[in-house]
Amino acid sequence: MSADLPSPKLTDGHKLLMKRLGVSIDAGTLRLALTHRSYAYENGGLPTNERLEFLGDSILGFSVTEALYRDNPDLPEGELAKRRSAVVSTRALASIGRGLGVGEFIYLGQGERLTKGRNKSSILADTMEALIGATYITHGIEVARELVMRLVGPLLADSDVLGAGTDWKTNIQEISSARHLGAIVYEITGTGPDHDRSFEARLLIGGHLYGTGRGPSKKEAERSAAAVAWLELQKRFSEGSGPIEDSPASAAASASPDTSAK
Repeated sequence: MSADLPSPKLTDGHKLLMKRLGVSIDAGTLRLALTHRSYAYENGGLPTNERLEFLGDSILGFSVTEALYRDNPDLPEGELAKRRSAVVSTRALASIGRGLGVGEFIYLGQGERLTKGRNKSSILADTMEALIGATYITHGIEVARELVMRLVGPLLADSDVLGAGTDWKTNIQEISSARHLGAIVYEITGTGPDHDRSFEARLLIGGHLYGTGRGPSKKEAERSAAAVAWLELQKRFSEGSGPIEDSPASAAASASPDTSAK
């Protein structure tokens, strides 16, 4: 279902989105949370979701910080900060947004629609924060915090998410250096027309393939490949297999999680 035009009342699409979120939001606030600036500017300067995004970002950060502090009494400040950064990153929020199908409900301008704005990590992450802000406006802090923990709570127990933080490429450099794995090389290929370009990155370490990633830019493709490779390396070493074998990464390395950082 598409949200191409704003509605003065809750549509079936809005109700479906709220069902997925597990929370009710009044019609006007929900429409505002879904209004990207590109749509607002093309339609006479309507209010955008940016103020709600600002509010939701604060609620998200506080809720995650409190949960980490409460549930990890022995972790130092630096590790708590790293875990918080991983959970509230654009990559993590966009992944949640994609899982909920939020993109199909966002009001976008023509330019963003043509460039697949509904699937852009930055737009999805910003909209998720706006929806958190909208929940606060409608219900107050407790319901908003419950929504945050329902959405991102599982990530707090995900060792893959927490272990990598937000800087996948740096993690690759560190583990490669520590294990003397060899030179790191990203092989980049691009496809598609200039206005809808996509890139694929193959990450080779010591001449062996460990991860493949895709993205709308070379940088995002490299980050995606680094994320896959990092998880592959962690899996191998955690299994006590010692040095990496002279074979390509497993088929799991062909996955391409979104890894753009906030």
